[in-house]
Parts: sequence; C-alpha cells; structure tokens
Amino acid sequence: MTTPATAAAGSGANPYGLLPALQGGGVISWSVFIILTLSLAISIFILLSKLAEQQKIINQGKKVRTTFWSAPNLRDAANKLDKNSAYRQVVDDGLLAEDQHTRLTDPVDQHEWVNNSIARSTNSIGAKLASGLPFLATVGSVAPFVGLFGTVVGIYRALIAIGASGQASIDKVAGPVGEALIMTALGLITAVPAVLAYNWLLGRNKNVMKDLTAFANDIHAYMVSGGAVRPNAGLIKPAPTKVAATASGVQTKA
Repeated sequence: MTTPATAAAGSGANPYGLLPALQGGGVISWSVFIILTLSLAISIFILLSKLAEQQKIINQGKKVRTTFWSAPNLRDAANKLDKNSAYRQVVDDGLLAEDQHTRLTDPVDQHEWVNNSIARSTNSIGAKLASGLPFLATVGSVAPFVGLFGTVVGIYRALIAIGASGQASIDKVAGPVGEALIMTALGLITAVPAVLAYNWLLGRNKNVMKDLTAFANDIHAYMVSGGAVRPNAGLIKPAPTKVAATASGVQTKA
C-alpha cells in the first residue's frame, strides 16, 4: 500500500512544505499564518515610516542650529523654517500665545500662558511621533502566543493521527509536527523584529524630543525676556578686544 507521502515523493512534490502544512491544518493554521504575516508587514511599515519621520525632524533641528538664532526676531527666524517643520510649529504656537495674551479679559501671567502653549505644542509633536509604537509593543507581546496556538493545534493533530493509525509512523506525524514548528518559528519571526523596532524607535524619539524640548525652552526664555535671553548657537560673536602693552608695562585695550 502506498502512503500519501510516498506518492507525493514519487510525483516530485514536497509533502512536508509550508503549503501542504497549512492545507492540512485547515482554517486555524491559515488564520494564524495570515494574522502573523500581516502583523509582520505592518510592523515593518511602521518602522520605515517612523524612521523617515524622525529623520525629517532631526534634519530640521540641524537647520535650526545653523540659521535660526541669527535672525533679528522670532518672526523672521520662523520664516527660515519649512512650513511643516516641527520646530516652526513650536515657534508659531508661541507667537500665537503671545498675541492672544493681550486679549485675555482675566489676567494671566505671560510666563505661564506662553509656557503652557509651547508645552502643548511639543506634547502634540511627541504624541505624533509615538503613534504606531503601541502596535509594535502589542505585536511583540502577543505574536509568540499566537504562534504557540498554532503549535498546539499542530501537535494535537499529530496525536490524533497517531491514535487513528495505532502507530507513530513518520508519515502520520511529520505533517502536523512540521506545521507546529512552522507556527512557532513564524511567531518568533514576527515578535522579535517588532520588539527591536519598538525599543529602537522609542530611544530615537527620546533624543528627538530632548532637542525639541530644549529648543522650546529657548523660545520661551526669549519671549518672556523680550529677546534679551537667547542661546549662543548661530549668533555672531563680537571680535575679541586686542590688548597692547605700553612701554611702562601698563596694558591698554585697542
């Protein structure tokens, strides 16, 4: 009597590949496979899109450090930034808060009013950067258990095959066991990149927000001081005073 595995081998097909394992597992195996594959694809998309978004803000920060603070005032400095720049959003929200403060009927300290407006602006940028990260964390936590569910189903099918045939022949258990191992591997392949991407993006977000928060603090100090307080970055430093020695040994400034 020819077994299915022997017949498949004689026909040149692989009876223990991915597709035969999924077909043998039925709806449950296909559902687990589709869920994990989609989760992996979405995780990769989130990783690439967030990396591009973070790099865009990092490049904007470099432009701020080189050109922004050399402008005579904030409005002229804001015009040097891109309209969709995260840094320009902070400046625009600060200028808007400064204009609105004069229209308040109930007196509020300008320092507190501007600070709250700039803080809301930076928080909204941080929330946008963090979008998608909960999905990566969920995939990293849940994917191994989804793969384990497929593994349990495959082992269960192998035990049923052994019980039905009365013997643990390789052709009876190879398919279900192979299906179980495939589900375990797919769960790990989905979870590990999601966890790594989550931790990497989270660390990069902290660095981006650190620079953005420092810039927001500089904007706040500049506004509440009437332009008297500003960072040294980008400013033209005055020429050093030359000291000349006289014949009497007394130094005079040139």
